[in-house]
Amino acid sequence: MKKTIAIAGATGFIGKWFIEKYKHEFNIIALSRNKVKYPKKYDIEWKQVDLYSISSTTHALENVDIGIYLVHSMQPSTRMNQGSFEDTDILLADNFSRAAQECKLEQIIYVGGILPKDEKTMSKHLRSRYEVEKTLGSRLTPLTSIRAGIIIGPNGSSFKIVQKLVSKLPVMACPEWTKSLNQPIDIINALQIIKWCIGNEDTYNKPLEIGGKQIIKYMDLLKITAKKMNKKRLIFSLSFITVGLSKLWVSVITGTSKFLVSPLIESLKHTMTINPENMVTCEINYISLEESVEKALNPKDKIPENPEFIKTNSEKNTVRSVQRIANPSERTVKFIARIYPIWLTKTFAGLVDANFDGQYVKFSFFNFVLLELKVIKSRSDEKRQLFFISGGLLVKRNDLGWLEFRSVLNDQYMIAAIHEFVPKLPWIIYKFTQAKVHLIVMKRFEKFLLKIPKKSLKKKKKNNI
Repeated sequence: MKKTIAIAGATGFIGKWFIEKYKHEFNIIALSRNKVKYPKKYDIEWKQVDLYSISSTTHALENVDIGIYLVHSMQPSTRMNQGSFEDTDILLADNFSRAAQECKLEQIIYVGGILPKDEKTMSKHLRSRYEVEKTLGSRLTPLTSIRAGIIIGPNGSSFKIVQKLVSKLPVMACPEWTKSLNQPIDIINALQIIKWCIGNEDTYNKPLEIGGKQIIKYMDLLKITAKKMNKKRLIFSLSFITVGLSKLWVSVITGTSKFLVSPLIESLKHTMTINPENMVTCEINYISLEESVEKALNPKDKIPENPEFIKTNSEKNTVRSVQRIANPSERTVKFIARIYPIWLTKTFAGLVDANFDGQYVKFSFFNFVLLELKVIKSRSDEKRQLFFISGGLLVKRNDLGWLEFRSVLNDQYMIAAIHEFVPKLPWIIYKFTQAKVHLIVMKRFEKFLLKIPKKSLKKKKKNNI
């Protein structure tokens, strides 16, 4: 019987090629934030999903056996997005992990990057992938974590940058990070390993590092690509070119957004070779680097394309704010959510009065309700507290938007997030007033939480009786 596999990140490089290669071997459900225009036209099922929503993600994973998670730093889906990509990635991964457990998935497969041996020097992008890995594996669903070097294949984002650099620059003065060692792998080999991991209990709850047989410098990849393109290029290194400057000139030269360039360059400053302890044991015929580059430049197979999506007329002025807050006191999210309005009232006495009656939290200025939140007890627990944005003078729509507090990374941190909020203030005014105030308030709240003492062992024991 065919296994049913749901792919989050199905429109990306790995997702598209996995679908193309294995669509007849598995029942594949491709997840996308947008609705497909002609769903019956394709050999697989496309499902619209909002990964920011636990309920939407859970619905998407119903009757699924395996979840493949290929999401990295999603493009913002709201007009304003307050929050780093690291915090957003944790939240999305936590949603997927929760939904996978709720739907009793057999396994989650995650594809990230090879991690440097020294965690202290890890780039923020690689650290983010490591945090995503830990988050996906934080519940009962077994996690197979695949850490890959550069994956080379037709239309791959990393290799397209290499190709554009070689195509446009007769002389390349490369920064020092191009001397870092890497272990590239062909997309076909990467897909074979992903398939081998499906339902393979020997891969559960352990990291697997994958790469080709050749260990090279990134500069060598540029030289090999130039040779395969029949381009005579002078390629050398300069020590004074910084990572920041590298991002700028690579982005300008290749026409690629810094959003895509940054993860690549920040990752490549590390040595990214396989740790023998984490090697895969499956037997595959590894494609040589030269052949892999040749195939990427001159593909014989048709490059898979995404389907046509329906353009939706969604609310224009939406806001998302995702803030990570340290929680050294190890208090529950339920406690923190309840203490927040109390702290707010005391901190801004005379300006804001926050009242919680067990069902609604109302933030008022004198007798005017600025913001009203309705607690959703059925979807809240010790790790997450959910509130719908139900009204107030600062709210344009009371049928859209929610606020949540949730615990992440083994209770080390808490995420305070607002989703799909539609402000009533004119956008330009909101942007420079209410939006700024919210960030200031969250920072002050974090400082307050840092001062809260840990619960004593006596109190913990008493509460457990």
